[in-house]
Amino acid sequence: MTLKPSLFIGILILVIGASFALITNLNKPIKEISTTHGEPVYDGIKNAVAGSWIAIKRDINISQYFVYMDSLVNAYDSVVPYPLSEHLLAHANPRIIETLANTDYYRMMARDSFVYDQRKLLVLRLSDSIMIPDSLSAVAILDSFRATHLDINIPEFKLRIYQDTTLLFAFPVRVGKNSKKYLGMVDKAIDLRTKTGSGKIVRHEKDPDFYNPVNHERFYTTNRDDNKTTLMPQIPWIETEINGVRNGQMIHPTTNPETLGKPSSNGCIGTRESDAWIIYYYAPLETAIRIRYQLEFTNDKGEKVRLNDIYGYVN
Repeated sequence: MTLKPSLFIGILILVIGASFALITNLNKPIKEISTTHGEPVYDGIKNAVAGSWIAIKRDINISQYFVYMDSLVNAYDSVVPYPLSEHLLAHANPRIIETLANTDYYRMMARDSFVYDQRKLLVLRLSDSIMIPDSLSAVAILDSFRATHLDINIPEFKLRIYQDTTLLFAFPVRVGKNSKKYLGMVDKAIDLRTKTGSGKIVRHEKDPDFYNPVNHERFYTTNRDDNKTTLMPQIPWIETEINGVRNGQMIHPTTNPETLGKPSSNGCIGTRESDAWIIYYYAPLETAIRIRYQLEFTNDKGEKVRLNDIYGYVN
């Protein structure tokens, strides 16, 4: 059958018009896209959205970062064919994790840059873009999350991140003191030794407040190891559940890395600021964790190692 020229031109116009409408919808904010019978127009083009780049419209500093990332998740979660999250976005755009790690006070000082208020440091700039990963990339990242677990050996002062049996990272940490102490926050004497056992990550505190655990007074500044004073940085704290118990044992950064490699905390696991960002992004909710007290083991060089019994469990 041969189409008349007028009919052919009419069909061509309809195709071009439909394509233009689709492209226009793709460039609209989600909230501006109409729905029919409660179903988003995007439902039929989810794979077109996945794999696209989102332009950053303004500079985003650390104080704005989590709200901004949540807004992206809220906007695009329903229009991609997988569960979108802040952690998934960060892994699809690893430069974000690197940028956040480099806001570490001591890394900045090594570059001759004193930072009083870390929250003002930029994470994303006007000229940047964020990739919404395609389905294959997203599934690979989600599978990697399920295969990841944290391992902490208390007397070794070491936190390791594994993916299956592959070691990804090993970070120095501080652990709880070998003593008891009255803490006003709970109004009783507490055994400060870090608790052992297996469990999972149950909560992220993205914008923590800071209180002296002894007198429960809130504080806003910290004295650094170089005797300079800064505001407390905004870095997520990670709450663990060990042996089915949420006992307030957190993984969080310390502003005094000289205390790493020592039993110097009130029970929590302390890390460098840079390491805390990496741990956070490799420990989404439900990530498995094991905290052990192992004095003897064979290291990566095949050497037998015997650690100090810092809590006196054996001697």
